[in-house]
Amino acid sequence: MLALIIAGEAIFLLPFVLVRVFRPTILEVFQINNFELGTLFSIYGMIAMGSYFLGGPIADKFESRKLMAAALVLTALGGIFIATIPDLSNLKLIYGFWGMTTILLFWAALIKATREWGTKETQGMSFGFLEGGRGAFAAIIATFSVLIFSLFFTNEAESVSYLQKKEALQMIILFVVGIVLIIAIFVWFFLPKSIEKEPQETVKTATFTTVINILKKPTIWLQAIIIVCAYVAYKITDDFSLYAKEVLHYSDTEAASVGTLALWMRPVAAVTAGLIADKISSSKMIVYSFICISITSILIGFGLFEATAAAISVLIIIIMCVGIYALRGLYFAIMEEANIPLSQTGTAIGIISVVGYTPDIFIGPIMGYILDKNPGAIGHQNLFLFLAAFSCIGILAAIYFGKITRKNCFNSTKNH
Repeated sequence: MLALIIAGEAIFLLPFVLVRVFRPTILEVFQINNFELGTLFSIYGMIAMGSYFLGGPIADKFESRKLMAAALVLTALGGIFIATIPDLSNLKLIYGFWGMTTILLFWAALIKATREWGTKETQGMSFGFLEGGRGAFAAIIATFSVLIFSLFFTNEAESVSYLQKKEALQMIILFVVGIVLIIAIFVWFFLPKSIEKEPQETVKTATFTTVINILKKPTIWLQAIIIVCAYVAYKITDDFSLYAKEVLHYSDTEAASVGTLALWMRPVAAVTAGLIADKISSSKMIVYSFICISITSILIGFGLFEATAAAISVLIIIIMCVGIYALRGLYFAIMEEANIPLSQTGTAIGIISVVGYTPDIFIGPIMGYILDKNPGAIGHQNLFLFLAAFSCIGILAAIYFGKITRKNCFNSTKNH
């Protein structure tokens, strides 16, 4: 499980976590705007969509150890190229490349192994531990990255030159590349054999009938909608550091610290939510998490505190993170509530992920458009109101999901 946790986050450090923490600096150093950054995520998402479909059969055919190690090495190689600060056209190529390396060789094996690790009664805990552990690892890396970043700046924030910021960012990227390569070696040598396929095992591929039967389940589509809404919320955490700089008037280092502080809420929220979910059901906990996000996003969306007390706005962001990261730890745990057979997990994950992770395609450009159209506080407020709308959709989907699964459970009990 330790190997799954650290590899499961290391694979996304370069494409996403660095942007989440250092967004203002990345925009300045690469000389791109929010919309252009969004197009990079969109390219990643389009490649990832196809990779979700193909990743399941690949995970069934090859050892998890080899696939995950190869994915980490290839992703790190992309990071080395990024450290040269390429132009926008080359950035697009790298993000497309990352869409393949992080999903095609990695994703299905990670989720299926996590489900197998937990029992029927502890799916919330197992996915909570996965997400919480990934969050803790990301927060540790982000904290060290911010520390390294701050060592480059001995002057006042206003007097830091472009060259200083470029050198600092390059050092951070190479630091993360080194971490990813070390973890690739760790996975190669220490990934437990219990989640690898035995050579003599007969691989069972999903039949057309299996796919159709899964597609007929309303809970599959509701789970996909839940993930869409939860993933929109997660992607908007990319804005926290930029919000801190442009609206709360923090320096680059202080803004990065806000992004890092948000990451530290991830392990706490995911593990706690998982443990609670095993007591009250994951679908109920998902409803409460969406309510938390909707309330806090509305508060920020109307700018109720940012003009008078920046600290209160940061506190609201932290509370919002509790809801966001709780969802991250739960939205695959509800597969057990939906009564998806373990033998069909890979196929179900592929179908759910293709729909659920569509925000990878559209949320980046939308975020960029909203922020660039109304620079400053108004743009950020509009973005959080956009999040509030998706949170309300998530509440409805989670309530309906719970209603269906409880009804199915009642009917099953009655028939027995």
